[in-house]
Amino acid sequence: MAKESIKARARKRVALVARYADKRKALKAAGDYAGLDKLPRNASPVRLHNRDMIDGRPRGYMRKFGISRVRFREMALAGKIPGVTKSSW
Repeated sequence: MAKESIKARARKRVALVARYADKRKALKAAGDYAGLDKLPRNASPVRLHNRDMIDGRPRGYMRKFGISRVRFREMALAGKIPGVTKSSW
């Protein structure tokens, strides 16, 4: 489980990217790279890192579900993810 400060920092970055998305798009279309340099560093979507929505784990992230592989396994075995069952053969 990630520290609360790390999860808060990630949420802050997501909010900054959303706030400056239109402005970044306009500056890029105009080719104004000096204007892009003046935007906050964390406003760039490249700086975002996929994290587990529940506990903030940064590794083993499954995009389709938005959670880590560890959390996915726990929830799938508990039957909390619709359409996912444990395979057996």
